[in-house]
Amino acid sequence: MKAPPRLQSLVEEGLIDTVVRQLMSGKEAMVFVVRAGEHTLCAKIYKEANNRSFRQAVDYTENRKVKNSRSARAMAKGSKFGRQEQEAAWQSAEVDALYRLAAAGVRVPQPMNFHDGVLLMELVTDADGDAAPRLNDVAFTEAQALQHHATLIGEVVRMLCAGVVHGDLSEFNILLAHVSGEDGAPGRDEPVIIDLPQAVDAAGNNHAQRMLMRDVANLRDFFGQFAPALLKTDFGPEIWSLYQSGLLDNDSPLTGHYERAHADVDMQAVLREIDDARAEDAARRLRMAGAATPFQP
Repeated sequence: MKAPPRLQSLVEEGLIDTVVRQLMSGKEAMVFVVRAGEHTLCAKIYKEANNRSFRQAVDYTENRKVKNSRSARAMAKGSKFGRQEQEAAWQSAEVDALYRLAAAGVRVPQPMNFHDGVLLMELVTDADGDAAPRLNDVAFTEAQALQHHATLIGEVVRMLCAGVVHGDLSEFNILLAHVSGEDGAPGRDEPVIIDLPQAVDAAGNNHAQRMLMRDVANLRDFFGQFAPALLKTDFGPEIWSLYQSGLLDNDSPLTGHYERAHADVDMQAVLREIDDARAEDAARRLRMAGAATPFQP
């Protein structure tokens, strides 16, 4: 097929040879199958912010670092240049997360290149060499659901140990890849995690805990359709508790059960906090009123 304008520059730079077909168009990007020499890759073209249904919510971008102080100031002001820089930072966040997670051993598409707003990466395939399906397009036996759920909980842990929370993990952004067996052994299907532009830093984002809980709950609810026993598990709080206490590693044994502390609430302390907040607000209002009063000699 004819190369779309956004991919033409990659052809001219010699990064790809031909565009085979469009693979999908999602809420944040369009993905094409491309050829580069003997390799078949996928090219992810990020949509402009005003053409995306997934907005750059402040929950996801909180505490994201940019290398240039001028860019940071412009992004804070919301100027045209700042919006351009914010868009570039949003796109590069997935590239950074992919390299970081691949180095940590998380099963994600292997990134190859990032050029002019286009991410070149591994094409994840099924047993026939075609693009791998998403989990939501596949039905599983109970045994398969338990196996894939356990694998993905392990991947969530591995990601968290690398300091990353996906933030939007569900059956819609996990592919089921086929891995060939070695020395004549039968192949197997393995989940591959995709779509990471909204990934957050576990230590630097105040919403990371809530996002991890939601990611884990999504996995539980999806695979629980095929293996109802999973619906009674509670891996999210268990994982986060180990992480907060500094005890989480890639091999941490997990039970799927978590006993929440039921400590008595100190109502007097709560009421004191409320009174302090009210007093602080009243003082702030007085300061604002004083600042708004014009000076009179």
